[in-house]
Amino acid sequence: MDSPAGATEHPTTAKNRDPIDRRIWSLALPALGSLAIEPLYATADTIIVGRLGTTELAGLAVAAQILILLAALANFLAYATTQRVAHHRGAGQREAAASTASQAMWLSVLIGLIMAAGIALYGGAAARALGAEGPVLDVAHQYLGIRAIGLPAVLLALAAHGILRGVQDLVTPLRIVAAAAAANVVIELVMVFGFGWGVAGAAWSTVLVQWLAALVYVQVVRPHLRHGRRGVELREIASLLGAGGWLIIRVSALLAALTVATSAAARLGEAPLAAHQILSTAFMVAALSLDALAIPAQTLIAEATGAGDAAAARHIGRRILRAAGAAGLVMGLIIAVLAPVAPMVFTADAEVRSEATAAMFVLAVLLIPGSYAFALDGILIGAGRYRALGVAMLGSLIVFLATLVIADLATAGTGLTFGGLAGVWVALGLWMLARTGFTWWIWNRSGPRPVQVRASP
Repeated sequence: MDSPAGATEHPTTAKNRDPIDRRIWSLALPALGSLAIEPLYATADTIIVGRLGTTELAGLAVAAQILILLAALANFLAYATTQRVAHHRGAGQREAAASTASQAMWLSVLIGLIMAAGIALYGGAAARALGAEGPVLDVAHQYLGIRAIGLPAVLLALAAHGILRGVQDLVTPLRIVAAAAAANVVIELVMVFGFGWGVAGAAWSTVLVQWLAALVYVQVVRPHLRHGRRGVELREIASLLGAGGWLIIRVSALLAALTVATSAAARLGEAPLAAHQILSTAFMVAALSLDALAIPAQTLIAEATGAGDAAAARHIGRRILRAAGAAGLVMGLIIAVLAPVAPMVFTADAEVRSEATAAMFVLAVLLIPGSYAFALDGILIGAGRYRALGVAMLGSLIVFLATLVIADLATAGTGLTFGGLAGVWVALGLWMLARTGFTWWIWNRSGPRPVQVRASP
């Protein structure tokens, strides 16, 4: 049969264009839109809460890190669903694809309720563990308690994203995310400043919009569930969890690095912690934007391996890495140019601005190897190389922790913990470089391995 990616033949024009590039960019551009817009939930919170005061912004930094951790742990719902749905489609297994989609939605509700209960009970303890105390702890605890209500909606949206990516519909999620982000800004401004609800208003507006978006997603994916079984299928749920097991390990290691970085920033003081929140927001926006190329990698490579065409998968991977390198360079330059002025958007505190500006130059450099790391993640997920990704991320975490320990020892007695906030982000840069090296080695050593995904009976 013809390659689903159209890559069994690789004619190129004199300008070095490749036919597969059109398919990659037809998926990457709407993915870029939705991925770039999604962080506006956090960006809106950061800008608006930053105007309330440094204490509020520092409390948001801690709460946001916990919420990012939970959402990232559940990201396997999108990744594993995308890979399995696309793989089944490539193999011509329509009913199996629908069954995977249906069970992903059920699983998202179950995990979302468990996470919501956990945050409601232990959110304050988690914030305290990250170094929050006093008024900062109070802000973080209040924000987390409200945002917990939206966690099931967040996970429903993740599963729906996975389904729509698997069927190569990335325009619909873009429209939903854009509408939700716009609504969130308007509602948040009204609740925070109009009603005078402060940090609580920022949290409630986000929860409201998350649930409205989740209801829209449920309606949108219904046609893709039609040919599958509607009830709970424990075998398919177990298969999704099995596919996501190594992804959870991968994300746990990734979030451990980011969480340790937040904890290190908290030890530096209130102003560096507030600046770290600005850097974390900028990193999230840039990373998710660069991740746009990982989405077509997941979908197209999974489809190619489902059809048994490893040559097509390799070619898609090469073209995506080529594009990722250029995108990372452009994004790094943009961050470097904006470094002196961007912090002014978030805060009026001169100390916070100074800390954030210095670290943003480090972030600009970090994004160059980061662009390859994000793309390689998508390539290996599409090829079903979950275990390799998990091991690579664990190795990168060890490099990051070792860097922090060495930096702490080197600055002992100088009054510069970890070399300051910029030092924390230098460690994150070395972490990203190690991550790129490990995943590149995996891809070059063995390439894609067509994975047999068992269809549901």
